Amino acid sequence: MSEDLAAPIAAILYTPTDRIEELMLEAARTLAARGIKVGGVLQHATGAACGMEMEDLYTGERFGLSQELGSGSEACRLDTDSLAHAAIAVRRAVEDGAALVFINKFGAQEAAGSGLRDEMGMAVLAGTPLLTAVAERFLADWQAFTDGTSLLLKPDLQEVLDWWAQTQRQDGDA
Repeated sequence: MSEDLAAPIAAILYTPTDRIEELMLEAARTLAARGIKVGGVLQHATGAACGMEMEDLYTGERFGLSQELGSGSEACRLDTDSLAHAAIAVRRAVEDGAALVFINKFGAQEAAGSGLRDEMGMAVLAGTPLLTAVAERFLADWQAFTDGTSLLLKPDLQEVLDWWAQTQRQDGDA
């Protein structure tokens, strides 16, 4: 494994066929079971047409992320109150000393300069390692946001766990 895997900010690069939400949740649960203080927010599908929930990894609280626009709508809309709730959850995790912050993804909102982009920056500036996911279509935006300093991981649990282990080893050497 290369020493590059110790970057304090990593993103799992995924395609539409990857089960990214499940992978992120499995990584968070595995690390928490090992005694790592994880925080941040991860997404769950609810099965409803516009059903998305976020989970605050620090408290276990789950809250809706999307709102339905009615029976005639063919789209879902991000609930801005829920996004603010997610932002508070991430900030609280950083302020309370989480060892690793998860943010469900760097997506359209973040690529456009909003969403949880500020909270991603806050975590990194605070020295807290960050793990997120980036769809291939947002890779250029992600690279611009991180100035090319992040590590891209494959959508593989062992690769995520290896990155975390390497990050911890480097922190111990510092």
